Amino acid sequence: MTRDELLDRLQVLLGGRVAEEVIFGDISTGALNDLQRASDIARSMVMEYGMSERLGLLTYTHTPQSRYLDLGLGSNEREYSERTAQDIDGEKSRIMDEAHQKVLLKLKNRRDSLEKLAKILLEKETIEGDELKQFSEEVRVRASADDEKA
Repeated sequence: MTRDELLDRLQVLLGGRVAEEVIFGDISTGALNDLQRASDIARSMVMEYGMSERLGLLTYTHTPQSRYLDLGLGSNEREYSERTAQDIDGEKSRIMDEAHQKVLLKLKNRRDSLEKLAKILLEKETIEGDELKQFSEEVRVRASADDEKA
């Protein structure tokens, strides 16, 4: 996956949590799984895929292996400094915060669509197939029209 695709996926995963903030002004435990998955993506971007501008093209994962024989005697200690660990934590937080802010702005700007979707879901519990495509297209068209006005 590309960096942009991973960032888009983060936004999708944070959507439910951010919708609670926008609509209710509070958050619940309901988005736990999505938040865990989003955190895993941010961690992988920084520690595995070298997708951090600050930390560069390095990986920070460790596969314990013996340097001489595969006897399982390798060290389980991380191979980077405490400062780097702090930088990793900072980068993961930055990525999550940026995704959160983008979703928050989108949902605040499209609150009418969010409320319309919530109403549909309260009535039917699910929206899928052609109905979902139609709803998505309406939102996309409105967003394009709003962007042209700005």
